Amino acid sequence: MHFHQLQRGTADRIRNRRVNERTGDEVDLSDIVKGYDTGDEYVLVEPEELDEIALGRSRSLDIAGFVDLAEVAPIFFDRTYYLGPRGAEYGKVYNLLEQALAKAGKAGIATFVMRQHEYLVALKAENGILTLHTLHWADEIRDPNKEIDNLPGRAKASDKELKMAEQLIDALSMRWDPDEFHDTFQEKVTAMIDAKQAGETVEKAEPAAEPTGVVDLMEALRASVERAGSPKPTGGKATASGKAGAEKKPGAKKRIRSAPKEDLSGLSKADLYKKAAAANVPGRSQMTRDDLVKALSSSRT
Repeated sequence: MHFHQLQRGTADRIRNRRVNERTGDEVDLSDIVKGYDTGDEYVLVEPEELDEIALGRSRSLDIAGFVDLAEVAPIFFDRTYYLGPRGAEYGKVYNLLEQALAKAGKAGIATFVMRQHEYLVALKAENGILTLHTLHWADEIRDPNKEIDNLPGRAKASDKELKMAEQLIDALSMRWDPDEFHDTFQEKVTAMIDAKQAGETVEKAEPAAEPTGVVDLMEALRASVERAGSPKPTGGKATASGKAGAEKKPGAKKRIRSAPKEDLSGLSKADLYKKAAAANVPGRSQMTRDDLVKALSSSRT
């Protein structure tokens, strides 16, 4: 979404201008040069001077070597670019490098200059093409242990707490499908604009859930696991009637589907989403609160 800036109460656009702070006069872009403040004076640098000292480097990648991709921590990655061959005569070289990188499972680490900045990059093979990922320099990555003064350190959790946390992760495990996730805020902005244009009222979002302030970790984990759903039945144990545990599955399934008959309309959207995740309701990330209520109600019938 892109908005223009307007003066309140008018349809007048607001423009950003380059103004000489001493005279107040507007300055043309061609009359602007870069200046480095040394303290006593400005050292002036023309745009073409920056191009001259980086001449040629922005036309090629200087590959320093190849590394296993797993060695590059995700925090170093910044932006991704798609690469293509410069011309038809470079197609064979392009394909050779792409196939070799894919087979080796490695990435080329290189540097190049773009828009008067030198970049550290990783060259990868992905789905038959070459991609270029700009990387942060090492001195741009901050040490969280130095930046955050209230980290808990290696606080020891009990075996029971760890097992309960693992159960929660297992209960909420899902297959990664990026198409299930959308920028819902952008969708709401679009809906708000449509509603305002039609003279309709704008539906406000549900208030954010308040922090529970829970100190008892085991109780919090237990409640989360219960909301996420019961663990999968293991089977194998005999029942009181002497039947094999495997025959308990239909009963357990019936209990999970029929028992929760609370009034869903009284739950917050966050709680409804948790129930939808536990029930594996498709498309839940795009649903409104009312949609979640309907989907959960239909899944229990």
